[in-house]
Amino acid sequence: MVLFLILLSSAIALIIIGAVVDGMLYLLSIGVLLLVVAMLYLLVRSISRSHRRPAH
Repeated sequence: MVLFLILLSSAIALIIIGAVVDGMLYLLSIGVLLLVVAMLYLLVRSISRSHRRPAH
């Protein structure tokens, strides 16, 4: 979960910097890419947890 929060906060920071500073459009695109990676990580983690068998 810590990795997800780090990815999410980094993505938000890069998106804000890329949108505010003129000429930093590449930071905006990197931020969006990080946001997508963070969401995919959360999705894969939740799917892998739901497919685990209960321990007896």
